[in-house]
Amino acid sequence: MHDIKLIRDDPEGFDAALARRGLAPMAADLLALDEARRATITASEAALADRNAASKLVGAAKAKGDEAEFERLRGLVAEKKAEIASLEEEARARDAALRDALLEIPNLPDADVPDGADEEDNVEIARWGAPREMGFVPKEHFEIAGVKPGMDFETAAKLSGARFVLLRGAVARIHRALAQFMLEIHTEENGLTEHMTPVMVRDDAMLGTDKLPKFGDDSFRTREGYWLIPTSEVTLTYSVAGEVLEAAQLPRRMVAHTLCFRSEAGSAGRDTAGMLRQHQFEKVEMVSITHPDHSRAELDRMTGLAQGILERLDLPYRTVVLCTGDMGFGARRTHDIEVWLPGQGTYREISSCSTTGDFQARRMNARFRPAGGGKPEFVHTLNGSGLAVGRCLIAVLENGQQADGSVAMPAALVPFLGGKTTLTAEGVLV
Repeated sequence: MHDIKLIRDDPEGFDAALARRGLAPMAADLLALDEARRATITASEAALADRNAASKLVGAAKAKGDEAEFERLRGLVAEKKAEIASLEEEARARDAALRDALLEIPNLPDADVPDGADEEDNVEIARWGAPREMGFVPKEHFEIAGVKPGMDFETAAKLSGARFVLLRGAVARIHRALAQFMLEIHTEENGLTEHMTPVMVRDDAMLGTDKLPKFGDDSFRTREGYWLIPTSEVTLTYSVAGEVLEAAQLPRRMVAHTLCFRSEAGSAGRDTAGMLRQHQFEKVEMVSITHPDHSRAELDRMTGLAQGILERLDLPYRTVVLCTGDMGFGARRTHDIEVWLPGQGTYREISSCSTTGDFQARRMNARFRPAGGGKPEFVHTLNGSGLAVGRCLIAVLENGQQADGSVAMPAALVPFLGGKTTLTAEGVLV
């Protein structure tokens, strides 16, 4: 959420930053709401001062026996009391209107984020590995002979409908091994603290991590009012809501492997074949809570951790900086890592690492106390996939596929598969 004080100080700069996202000017309307809110608060304070002054004179009039003045002053006190109540209610309504307006406005892009309209304007900043020369026409993951016995879309549709998959046998084991591999690297080598979080949260957690009110249609909700998390970014980030951390506690680096749920609203007709875009999936998510001075360095670090997982699995990738027109609602800067999928003959997103600055922290009131003392300041929050487990499974299967329908496992994954190195064309790990 944005700081109205900063908008007051530089409305032109605020509108210019919104224009980079393709949005119309909003500062004037926000400042009008703010001015009306402040005027109501001022009027309420003036009415309170009048009531207090009249209250002090009531006793004096009574003591003097001036019944007329006593009744006038008592009536004035009652009048001002009613006026204060009305003004306070109006101030609360105007404060809520301003807050609601601010909650709908996306974060402002960092100055060095490239301008652009959509994904075609994203800028590549890194590339690793080269697509393997296979000597045959590569298949998509769900077409590979060895994968078919363990990737069942028909049964999943019978159980749950479209955009679900049932994994079984060897394929399910590879999926599990990938998540364990990622967690092992992140906790034992990368210094992240593992968490196991709930997958159902209250409104406040979704609001505080900028998923509400803008993206309610993209998530699932239970009859009891809980939201199924779209990613553990929500639970990990909101874990510090309302807290004042000590500067020495920063950065706080967390990781969690959870189920995730997305309604995929607006994605009709996109990636309907295979398991690339599902309603239910798993992710190993990284979240960092940092000092504002260190958030950009933390973004680069987080990006490197996600890239490192792909390099250990020998999966070619490229990294792009998202342009202003392709950035997510809460991001100041985003690095998307795209893995090579030979079945599609293109790179597809497997991790998105973002810094939100203090955008989420303001919404959830997460602050830190500076080392030298002084007023608490808002932390910066970052999140990134480390990685999307299902998409990593797709990449491993497609990049490791052989002409006979078997799949060679990455060497780094073999210890997590009990020493097995190959998914045979019959769907067995050996």
